[in-house]
Amino acid sequence: MFDNLSDRLGATLDKLRGRGALKEQDVRDAMREVRIALLEADVALPVVRRFIEAVTERAIGQDVLRAVSPGQQVIKIVNDELVRTLGGDPEAEEGAPTPDDNQLKLDVKPPAVVMMVGLQGSGKTTSTAKIARFIREKHGKKALMASLDVARPAAQEQLAILGQQVDIATLPIVPGQQPVDIARRAMEAAKLQNFDVLMLDTAGRLHVDQALMDEMKAVASTADPAEVLLVVDSLTGQDAVNVAKSFTDEVPLTGVVLTRMDGDARGGAALSMRAVTGKPIKFAGTGEKLDALEAFHPKRVAGRILGMGDVVSLVEKAAATVDAEDAERLAKRMSKGEFDLNDLRTQLKQMQNMGGLGMLAGMLPGMKKAKAAMAASNMDDKVLLHMDAIIGSMTPKERAKPGLMNAKRKKRVAAGSGTQVQDINKLLKMHQEMSKVMKQMKKMGGLGAIGKMLGGGMGGGGMGGMGGGGAPPSLPGLGGPGGSADIPPELRDMMNKKK
Repeated sequence: MFDNLSDRLGATLDKLRGRGALKEQDVRDAMREVRIALLEADVALPVVRRFIEAVTERAIGQDVLRAVSPGQQVIKIVNDELVRTLGGDPEAEEGAPTPDDNQLKLDVKPPAVVMMVGLQGSGKTTSTAKIARFIREKHGKKALMASLDVARPAAQEQLAILGQQVDIATLPIVPGQQPVDIARRAMEAAKLQNFDVLMLDTAGRLHVDQALMDEMKAVASTADPAEVLLVVDSLTGQDAVNVAKSFTDEVPLTGVVLTRMDGDARGGAALSMRAVTGKPIKFAGTGEKLDALEAFHPKRVAGRILGMGDVVSLVEKAAATVDAEDAERLAKRMSKGEFDLNDLRTQLKQMQNMGGLGMLAGMLPGMKKAKAAMAASNMDDKVLLHMDAIIGSMTPKERAKPGLMNAKRKKRVAAGSGTQVQDINKLLKMHQEMSKVMKQMKKMGGLGAIGKMLGGGMGGGGMGGMGGGGAPPSLPGLGGPGGSADIPPELRDMMNKKK
């Protein structure tokens, strides 16, 4: 969602980075461009003013202008101020404990009540199920969900269906019961059945009105929630900030959930929310699927905005999606210099599970231009499906021994996969290049030796010191020991081809 803002800031800061010396006027000119970029991204005007004043004051200091690389210093100052605007601490090291106000307060006498509030259509019900799943997966706590929305048709049934999909218990529906009575019944059920957390999905309205606020206050007084999370749609831009301010004035909010962060919004809501409401953004919805929810990390989001990547989130995503047994098996084969088409197919599936080429490129440092080139060439994740179809059309013997692929076999595979013989040749060439890298690694001592060369960050079973259950030993064309920092030419050719 930050693509436009990221492009504008990147172009402006690149001008500073390329200069050997900076004058005060250079900084002020750059800040004028940054101001325009933020305003175009729909960031609230008071937030823009505070941001520009803070950055300018630090950037025109003598320590910056006389530094060896003043452009880099200014970029760091902009990054630090972005982190502060998003509610983070730029001085905190990666991996340090998350600030208390960014964490869910669940360590209270059970059941800990999490009350979800917001306008209709903001994604409140879906976010309720996502957070309940997150609580079970990340905190190991047992959650019960209850819908208090008696106004919207089938709202309670929707939550019940979502509960079945994520395997989270939901409160049985009693027709005609009012929200406060439902909340009271949910509290009793959660206590009797020893649930750790109770998720209350309250009703929404098309706009903020007194009836909505009175109902939420009545529910809050009955349930005494540990968390009151406001769900806002980031696609509504500046209006999302106005809605958040209205709720803040009426309800004791403890945090914000931004939905549709994967959309084409300009990013103003995320950058303005903390400064305007004083409440932290705790979660970001990144898709329609029920596992598409991320804990909001200001430092990582700032890195994405400035094109610095977000490798930590990428590794965490890999750890969550990559099968530990597959990673261990592949690591052992690679350490022996072995790499067949079955291994390549495994890696392609890992890339798909992690969000596809676009998502990976956006989270890797220095891949901003590659992502832009992919978009300009109409490249999409269909190329991964085509490659998977090609490998799937081969016999087990052909996948294990790609050297068997002669002209007759290639024609058969092309017909079976709906592709052309040229596509088969490009895939085989890509595999051949990757196999060469595997054999070179074996001569150098395998994964362990390369890990030592890189500072000991890689064990025999994975990356990042995570053992066999960590990130995949390599992803084709995306760095790591099995690829390069650029997209392989064979893959690029296949992606460029009109489908």
